[in-house]
Amino acid sequence: MEKIIQTMILPIYIYGMPVLRKVAEDVKADDPEIKQLIDDMYETLDKSGGVGLAGPQVGRQSRVVVIDLNVLAEDYPEYTGYRHAFINAHIVEFGDEKDSSDEGCLSLPGLSEKVVRPTKIRVQYIDEDLNPHDEWVGGYLARVMQHEFDHLEGKLYIDHITPLRKQLIKPKLNRLLRGQVSCNYKCKVARK
Repeated sequence: MEKIIQTMILPIYIYGMPVLRKVAEDVKADDPEIKQLIDDMYETLDKSGGVGLAGPQVGRQSRVVVIDLNVLAEDYPEYTGYRHAFINAHIVEFGDEKDSSDEGCLSLPGLSEKVVRPTKIRVQYIDEDLNPHDEWVGGYLARVMQHEFDHLEGKLYIDHITPLRKQLIKPKLNRLLRGQVSCNYKCKVARK
């Protein structure tokens, strides 16, 4: 008899929650709780309208990321059907070429900033089927991976913007810290 897995929508942790600034830990990839976490993260991602979600964003210190680029298929046909989980993901090398593009984050609702990132990265991870990968990734996927894998290192995209830009968005960041959040998904705030 096959066990039916019930998924649940997890709250997304908003800027100011301590878990977002901690380095996530590698996990046992074959742990059944990881499979459940991945399923719950996909469900949460689907309901929030994002393209990626990392363990710390749902309050877990687990080195797990889910990415779903299918929502971008109209503009990026190469990502049609792209939906993958990354377990124990690490960026091990960066390419030399960089570009700048707007980024937003489910943990920083209402904000977006231009972020400069390498256009190619070499990543190592384990997929949902427990297969290890060591590959070079480029294009928009490389940007999304860098953004999400930053969460695993306790970093946010605002850590990559200039001090001047950070100063200019400080009032918005302070509102998030006070729990003044407007988003259409379940979230958890620090309320300092």
